[in-house]
Amino acid sequence: MDEEVKQMADVFKVHESEQDRKARERQEDLARLRGLRPIDDDFMRCIFHDNIPLAQFVLRILTRIDDLVVTKLETQKDLKRLVGARSLCLDCYATDSSGKKYDLEIQRSGTGAGAHRARYHSGAMDIENLDAGQDFDELPDSYTIFITEHDVLGKGLPFYRIERMNLDTGEAFNDGSHILYVNGEYRDDSALGKLMHDFSCSDPNLMNFSLLEETTRYYKETQEGVEYMCKAFEEVRNEGYARGIQQGMQQGAERKEITNIKTLMETMNWNPLQAMNALKIPEDEQRKYAQLLKQ
Repeated sequence: MDEEVKQMADVFKVHESEQDRKARERQEDLARLRGLRPIDDDFMRCIFHDNIPLAQFVLRILTRIDDLVVTKLETQKDLKRLVGARSLCLDCYATDSSGKKYDLEIQRSGTGAGAHRARYHSGAMDIENLDAGQDFDELPDSYTIFITEHDVLGKGLPFYRIERMNLDTGEAFNDGSHILYVNGEYRDDSALGKLMHDFSCSDPNLMNFSLLEETTRYYKETQEGVEYMCKAFEEVRNEGYARGIQQGMQQGAERKEITNIKTLMETMNWNPLQAMNALKIPEDEQRKYAQLLKQ
């Protein structure tokens, strides 16, 4: 029965007017906003946007550097120097008064916070922060911090500090790179335990820390904040529509190319490679079409 209702609703959406669609999406966005928590990716990026005091407060608790002073903050930071490599967009990227760099990542899924990903983030920050001609000793210290909704390392600790060390001497290697996993499930009366409670809380009235409470309340309860969030939701939705159209066009082009390959194979009695070469399909795409031909 539920499936039939869903299908009927989908049919209705096809025939609804543009005005009705926008009204429906607005109500869906407002309902979604009410349930968002700081540990949700989209909301985290909004509450940290241009909010140096909040970033500084959170980083002081996580790093235990009580005099840490954030001087620069960027959300959705694209690392520009990774030309030809896998792209990387940092959730929250901060610089302190001594030049140290901080990458604060929210990962609700444990699969998105693996050891190799942490290593990649750390290495990418190194490449970003050393210019040609600089001495290697000028490379700033960096902190890659993953806040995960669950205890991904499974030891019940509030956080896990990952540092390089000399295995033969047992001494710290002190190369300036630091990786930190924060257990989002951890709760106690410490600052970290209270912070993790607030990160998982959708109601600002139930939060411990005023900075998180005030920021969350702004985006959930003030007209300006709600409009900002709804606009962000709309942009994400439009990007999804655009991606869908682009994917559809790409799939259509691929189907047409497969038809051309098969036609040449049948009429000229050619193998797939001969047909693809005749159609001037680039070598780096030929493997893809060879796989599609098998389907």
